[in-house]
Amino acid sequence: MKRLIPIRYLLYLPVYFLFPVLCLSQNIELTTLKTLNQGHYPAWDKTMNGISWSAYAFTIAEPVGVWSYGHYHNDKEMKRNAFKSLITIGSANIITLGLKYAVNRPRPYVTYPNDIIKRSEQGPYSFPSGHTAAAFSTATALSLSAKKWWVTVPAYTYAGLIGYSRMRLGAHYPGDVLAGILIGITSGILTWQIDKFLYKN
Repeated sequence: MKRLIPIRYLLYLPVYFLFPVLCLSQNIELTTLKTLNQGHYPAWDKTMNGISWSAYAFTIAEPVGVWSYGHYHNDKEMKRNAFKSLITIGSANIITLGLKYAVNRPRPYVTYPNDIIKRSEQGPYSFPSGHTAAAFSTATALSLSAKKWWVTVPAYTYAGLIGYSRMRLGAHYPGDVLAGILIGITSGILTWQIDKFLYKN
């Protein structure tokens, strides 16, 4: 029986997730983060805080919306996509949580209190960005469900804004956000590919 994804590639996944941090030196990450984090713009920062925390509402609204669409139009594929969305989002969150406790990277405002402004209360660990992973896993699931550019572009734009907001708030380094993007997108693609493989066999 033909394998959809060779096992050896799956073994490399942790390396893919860690790759952004390995590529970005601490100095480059800190310089980039300082540029994004500095400046006093109360209205903008309040907006970014709201957008940041809306990520988890997005993860609930997407599968519910996809399933509701499928139910209303009697579309079995869309209903199936809703369950695949749940698997995508759930797996991204599990991977993110596991890596947070495995890597134990402190928040940037903890390591550099004189350079990074803390604009929001967070948990203790920085890598990877859970909000970003949640946003991109949801955007990927929505894009694969709808298969329309006018759904995909806004979904990823919104997810990208969430990634930016995490740095603006001082909660994450750029490498944390890049890793969250990889986890989110990969979770969606793998879920859809595995479902396609199982459904055909």
